Amino acid sequence: MSEPSVTWAFPTTIVFGVGVVSRVAEHVERIGARRALLVCDAGVARVGIAGRVRELLEAGGVATAVFDAVDPNPVEKNVHDGVAAYRAHGAGCIVSVGGGSPLDAGKLIALKVTHDRPLADYDDAVDGGRFVGPNVPPIVTIPTTAGTGSEVGRSGVVTLAATGRKTVIFSPHLLAKVALLDPELTRSMPARVTAATGFDALTHCLEAYCSLGDHPMADAIALGGLELCAAHLAQAVARGHDLAARGAMMKAAMMGAVAFQKGLGACHSLAHPLSSEKGLHHGLANALCLPAVVEFNESAVHSRLDRVRAILDPAAKSCAAAVRALRERVGLPAGLRAEGVSEADIPGLGEKAVEDACHQSNPRKTTREDLAALYRASL
Repeated sequence: MSEPSVTWAFPTTIVFGVGVVSRVAEHVERIGARRALLVCDAGVARVGIAGRVRELLEAGGVATAVFDAVDPNPVEKNVHDGVAAYRAHGAGCIVSVGGGSPLDAGKLIALKVTHDRPLADYDDAVDGGRFVGPNVPPIVTIPTTAGTGSEVGRSGVVTLAATGRKTVIFSPHLLAKVALLDPELTRSMPARVTAATGFDALTHCLEAYCSLGDHPMADAIALGGLELCAAHLAQAVARGHDLAARGAMMKAAMMGAVAFQKGLGACHSLAHPLSSEKGLHHGLANALCLPAVVEFNESAVHSRLDRVRAILDPAAKSCAAAVRALRERVGLPAGLRAEGVSEADIPGLGEKAVEDACHQSNPRKTTREDLAALYRASL
């Protein structure tokens, strides 16, 4: 009896190296655009990175308008306002600059420029990707953090107005045409942000490797990303000027996002409501919930988690212990209480978590009660 068929995808032109952002105008011209909307957030604008990219684009003959009204956790209004800015400028492409929030927002702005359905219709939880066609404006991504890997991912995450829920919109048509990974752009990240974004990359790799399904390329990439995190995350946190460590973490983030086309897990279902309801940075939310989820999954994927343990810390007694030790080493807190989450928040968070599609690919089935218990174990 033959095995069921699976489909594997592995795309996007990726340009990596110190200084590659200087050629952004060439890449925009290569995809056929002469007018760009630069999507970023206030932080990227404040430190001058957005202004620098705009100058590079303008100097290369690409007329550029800046849209910087993206929230730390993007909301639906950000997308609609961005579409208005795109149309007002007569843009032909989007250049997204920043961390996961502006990179995600840029994809969804591009989607809504040519797609009329409400954003809720595109929710991956209801197979909304089937409504996304190929006529999405071209996107160029320039990450300034090393966490989400959104620069090479095919998903955007947004909190919908109607539900207040962080919603994943997923389609190959949302992939960037070009991603420019310049380690120099991540040097402005403070140590805590470096640690939190790095844990996001680590969580993507770990959850993808352990998720349900068969995707050998994703598994191999996830393991490679974990090796980079183990070798370079603490160094990037401690020595922010170390461009080799910064670059290695950019690679790990990129690899995590490629790997999680296979799937994620319960940690992300816990993390998404912590961002939308409590305002936690997504990477930090992952870091605080990951050990409990790893312990929960131990019985289902022991051999895989033991392989991860050996990568992160061969001397650790368990994978969860290795994760906790690395989390402590990079200066992140030991639990959700340190970030203002209490027992009273758990019922509401649990309701949101069970609605999140990520736990559907968790290697061990999770119920509403399980997710609430995982929140308690993470306090």
